[in-house]
Amino acid sequence: MDYADFQHILFEKRDHGILWLTLNRPEVLNAANQRLHTELVEVWQTIDRDPEVRVAVVTGAGRGFSAGGDLQMVEDAYRNYDEIIRILDEARDLVYNMINCNTAVVAAINGPAVGAGLVVALLADISIAAENARLADGHVRMGVAAGDHAAIIWPLLCGMAKSKYYLMTSDFVSGKEAERMGLVSLCVPDEALLDKATEVATNLATGPQHAIRFTKRALNQWLLQAGPIFDHSLALEMLGFFSEDMMAGIEGLRQRRPGQFK
Repeated sequence: MDYADFQHILFEKRDHGILWLTLNRPEVLNAANQRLHTELVEVWQTIDRDPEVRVAVVTGAGRGFSAGGDLQMVEDAYRNYDEIIRILDEARDLVYNMINCNTAVVAAINGPAVGAGLVVALLADISIAAENARLADGHVRMGVAAGDHAAIIWPLLCGMAKSKYYLMTSDFVSGKEAERMGLVSLCVPDEALLDKATEVATNLATGPQHAIRFTKRALNQWLLQAGPIFDHSLALEMLGFFSEDMMAGIEGLRQRRPGQFK
């Protein structure tokens, strides 16, 4: 894919080789429909092929970073074996494409970050949250296991006790609390978020590129070591797509209440 192929991600090249990516479905808080989910998988390799880009900054249009996956897309996959396999492959590729991306990635988390949006926010090399941002892994609330990125990175970021609490309850974490517990790199006042992201990106873009990229590559070996754990969690998540609990979870989310699980 080339930049022109993307429908729901806006691109802006700035000074020093900084590329701004804006997730652009603001009417639904940038929730990832099937098209945006695919674009989030493909964009990291597209960036890596661009010799002009040194740093990528990703944020969301409007009031949110990304409010998770489109519920209709999930519902359409219920007990649909071929669609479940497609989602599994994309979810796996999203995580590994971000880990293997050579370009430094900064996330400016400007609002709710859930589902695929949370994958991007937490797998970024440097994650900067606004104080009023709200982060949550909503898998269990939807009646499926916390697959996606959770098992590969949450325990490394904030430890097993916090990981189990937030992943098994699907509770939200504020930007301030996320920084306190080590889930994100930094937290700043909402109005300072984009300036801070620009400052960090400029620092990276004007620094020694090989040293920065090789440091990223070395540190990401910790994530790759957890690859079998991630693959296992993703397979267990996909089993949930055959369960009535998932449909109960979707119904609860639509009605803004807890799911009525059997």
